[in-house]
Amino acid sequence: MNEDSQIVVPDSFVALFKPAGAIKPVESSDVIAARHELCEDMAQMLTETARSTMFELGIAEDDVLERVQQGLLAEGSVVSAAEAWWVTGRLAELLEWPLPAALG
Repeated sequence: MNEDSQIVVPDSFVALFKPAGAIKPVESSDVIAARHELCEDMAQMLTETARSTMFELGIAEDDVLERVQQGLLAEGSVVSAAEAWWVTGRLAELLEWPLPAALG
């Protein structure tokens, strides 16, 4: 990652790139930073969509998050399954919604 960058990649995201029991990620810090930026932007962009979906469909927060998760896991998605989980968790955090047990 560029030494001048002020982006802080959370440990929870870096962990997506560490195999079980490994200390070092399998990707470079530049790749991880770029993937984090994509996932963070996605979570930020989904906040208004999630709120309006809940209102328009009259469904619960956990149902909205489950639908988001399913969409992120769909074929052709630009994120991996692990990144989809992280985006959904980050979205819940941004909205101050509890993460459903099924997704946690």
